[in-house]
Amino acid sequence: MAKSTEKNNDFQQAESHMALGKKNLILMLVGFGIIVLGFILMAGGGSDDPNVFNEAMFSCRRITIAPILVIGGFVFEIYAIMKRFK
Repeated sequence: MAKSTEKNNDFQQAESHMALGKKNLILMLVGFGIIVLGFILMAGGGSDDPNVFNEAMFSCRRITIAPILVIGGFVFEIYAIMKRFK
């Protein structure tokens, strides 16, 4: 009977600790914000008239900066998950 109680106590202690701490969650929110910013920068560039070609969709912001921000955000998310704070 003592072993069963001991296992339950260990389980409750392990369950009370989250896998990620508060700092990790804050870093993950920052990474999510970077990803969202990248997708916002990618938006637009379309044309209302299908017969008119709009060169704005090939701007440096949409094809270079925004994808770099999105990929950087995902890398930052991996860092935020893997970082251990003492």
